[in-house]
Amino acid sequence: MTTAIKQRFDTAEVLQKFGLDQIHPGTYSSATGWVGGDDRPVIDAECPADGEIVAQISASEESDWEAVIANAVAVQKKWRDVPAPRRGEFIRRIGQLIEENHDDLAAIVALDTGKSIAESKSELKESIDMAGLAAGQSRMMYGYTQQSQRPDHRMYDQYHPLGVVGIISAYNFPANVWAQNGFLAAIGGNTVIWKPSPKVPLTAIALQQLVNQAAEEFDAQGVFSLYLPAENAAAERVITDLRVDLVSFTGSTQVGQLVSETVSQTLGRRYQLECSGNNACIVDETADLELAARALTFGTVGTTGQRCTSTRRVIAHVSIVDKLVELMAEAFAQIPIGDPRDPGTMVGPLIDSSAVEDFKLVIEKAAADGAQIAYGGNVIDRPGLYVEPTILTGVDPKSSTAQEETFVPIVSVLTYETLDEAIRIHNDVAQGLASGMHSTNLTNIETFLSARGSDCGIVRINMGTTGADIGAAFGGEKETGGGRTAGSDSWKGFMRRQSVCVNWGGKSPWDNQITFN
Repeated sequence: MTTAIKQRFDTAEVLQKFGLDQIHPGTYSSATGWVGGDDRPVIDAECPADGEIVAQISASEESDWEAVIANAVAVQKKWRDVPAPRRGEFIRRIGQLIEENHDDLAAIVALDTGKSIAESKSELKESIDMAGLAAGQSRMMYGYTQQSQRPDHRMYDQYHPLGVVGIISAYNFPANVWAQNGFLAAIGGNTVIWKPSPKVPLTAIALQQLVNQAAEEFDAQGVFSLYLPAENAAAERVITDLRVDLVSFTGSTQVGQLVSETVSQTLGRRYQLECSGNNACIVDETADLELAARALTFGTVGTTGQRCTSTRRVIAHVSIVDKLVELMAEAFAQIPIGDPRDPGTMVGPLIDSSAVEDFKLVIEKAAADGAQIAYGGNVIDRPGLYVEPTILTGVDPKSSTAQEETFVPIVSVLTYETLDEAIRIHNDVAQGLASGMHSTNLTNIETFLSARGSDCGIVRINMGTTGADIGAAFGGEKETGGGRTAGSDSWKGFMRRQSVCVNWGGKSPWDNQITFN
């Protein structure tokens, strides 16, 4: 493993740019401005690279919720009347401000998450692209005309705003999950309340600062609000308040189940979930193994394995598995691991100490189940939360190592002899987010893409399982939750559909039965 070049951005300068050089409030609505205080719980923004507390946040409390939700409801009644293309221009402006502050925001994301600067910039680029997509989509929120069975009638579908959208996001993508959900919600005439993970508070505050600037320019104050509690009781207000019309949740399956059960108790409210992913890639005997090794390497180590789309399982044909593992180990050895603030770093630390404990537990359980370590397997002895990306071989498809999502940079290699067996192993898990196949055999590829192939929401051929194509719908099936965001027709999930019939002919079927004097 190579060592990154020691040349860092100025942390204090970056924090000061977004007003984070002191205890910053974690609550914002246009009705109240920033709300905080010395008597509140404090969220420590701890950099995973070295454990340093780089800033502190005055957390939101339950008492803040009423002001936030009441303002979101009131603003939405005005925002829904703003023409959709104008709403799109507002979102485009947010994207422009993110682009103008790209380097400084990337530094904030790196401080929050431990991602490398390159990955932080990549995430923000997706947010910028999402703003562009949403701006364009605001002019294309089509219904469609249907042929009526009645003479002189017109039928068509149209879409209206839902109301207030609550976004609950995880720590691993502190900007992009908000952008994918919030930008679509806003162009649809909804207001947005964002409850980010308290593990990554800096990104949320920096983005809200930029949103506020755009809102002033577009008279769109209050379309986006921030609610950043430290306690679960305060956070649960987002899912229990009946005035939140849709809850979009990203996180674990266990919490996703709580969200679905709570929201669905009230008919008419909606939820969409993006939960666990236990993503696999089949590598057949015809695959370009060097291409596969590169893709699988990034799929495993990118974001230190803390992506919902990270590659967790490789299902390799028995004839090529040894060569593939050899190439993957060679690729893993070339990945620079280090402080994300160093420009040469590709892989940074895990998010917190509990993630390091999870890493060690997976290694222990895998060994107990008979798996072997082909590469890595150790916690790195240095300040911070660093581990070695790890390749496990001899993994039983039925073992917990293969069946459970491991949110760390560990990939399990499994083997198969027939394609039917490979697909069965691939689908025989509870999760259904991302999937892939490396092959040059058209029949194998098309079989994997058919109804009897991958049961996941995302399929990639001769690529890694990671990443989000902004133009495509993002989400998955089974315990992943079934929600969709980003491109395609995902915007419809943030709106209510209405079927319309207009009688323009002035006649009724009852004209001959009912007469008036």
